[in-house]
Amino acid sequence: MKPEFFMQRSIELAKRGAGYTAPNPMVGALLVYEARIIGEGWHQRHGEAHAEVNCLASVKDEDRDLVSKSTMYVTLEPCAHFGKTPPCADLIITSHIPKVVIGCRDPFTKVDGKGISKLQAAGVEVQLNVMEKECMDLNKRFLTFHTLHRPYIILKWAQSADGKISSGTDKRLLISNEYSNRLVHRWRSEEAAILVGTNTVLMDDPSLTTRLWPGPSPIRLVIDMDLSLPQHLKIFDRKVRTIVFNTIKHEEQENLLYYQVTHDVSLVHQITNALYQLNIQSVLVEGGATTLQSFIEEGLWDETRVIQNSKLKIQTGLAAPDLPQAIKTEDQQFDDDIIEIFKPVGHDS
Repeated sequence: MKPEFFMQRSIELAKRGAGYTAPNPMVGALLVYEARIIGEGWHQRHGEAHAEVNCLASVKDEDRDLVSKSTMYVTLEPCAHFGKTPPCADLIITSHIPKVVIGCRDPFTKVDGKGISKLQAAGVEVQLNVMEKECMDLNKRFLTFHTLHRPYIILKWAQSADGKISSGTDKRLLISNEYSNRLVHRWRSEEAAILVGTNTVLMDDPSLTTRLWPGPSPIRLVIDMDLSLPQHLKIFDRKVRTIVFNTIKHEEQENLLYYQVTHDVSLVHQITNALYQLNIQSVLVEGGATTLQSFIEEGLWDETRVIQNSKLKIQTGLAAPDLPQAIKTEDQQFDDDIIEIFKPVGHDS
């Protein structure tokens, strides 16, 4: 069988860690002896065993003598440093695995080729860049964070068939259906943080949690420059870590951080810089229109997800953000809702 067959399985395993491994990458690993998988594993949660460790641990007793004759497939370069766990490159070497097939290189400064070099120096045969594009896409958040020094930024909104995101009144308008709403909560579970502006919080009083999906809730990010939001709102319930960007104070409380910014510099850049310093690798920007448009105008976005109700027309209301220089890469439909995914022109997709 071609190496792509086993790398694809490794990618599928890695995806099981979505929402749980950050700030570590998602990684999947297989151990294969003569086209038979004798072990498989993935990085299940940050701080716990890596994929290679779980893969070796899964090998049955009767197959233990085959480990030293097998090939390991791993989606990302094995680590070569001591973090919360020992180096996986060392484990591969001491397990006498003769060959390792790697999906893509790890740009993290403590790895960045060191794992590959350590394996090769120990006499392990290394095959690189098998399904590299797919493996890089798997960890687009991790790779963006370590190469561009900012979080991976996803913009998201729901709009009517005539391009409106609200009625323009105080009354909340439900645009997307129950299927799309569950999908949005799954999206939330896959990102480290979720960002909204002051008006969205005042109008909707959102929880910004994953109550419709069984995954972890993201860190809540709120723009409240003058600290005018009432404390009885759901975002201040302390149930989920919340960061409030404001111009008044910088103060840490229980599960709540007031992060001070200024009016002198681009707020979008201040937020993305803050998230980098706080080791937050991805953010889902859910609104409102002004917040979304500011990210678009600064050119700071990697992906935009638009849910359009194909039958609802509002006529008058608040227009959806303008998204120039974008290419649609995917679409799907849930009943009356059409979900479109866009990436910036020139973005590797």
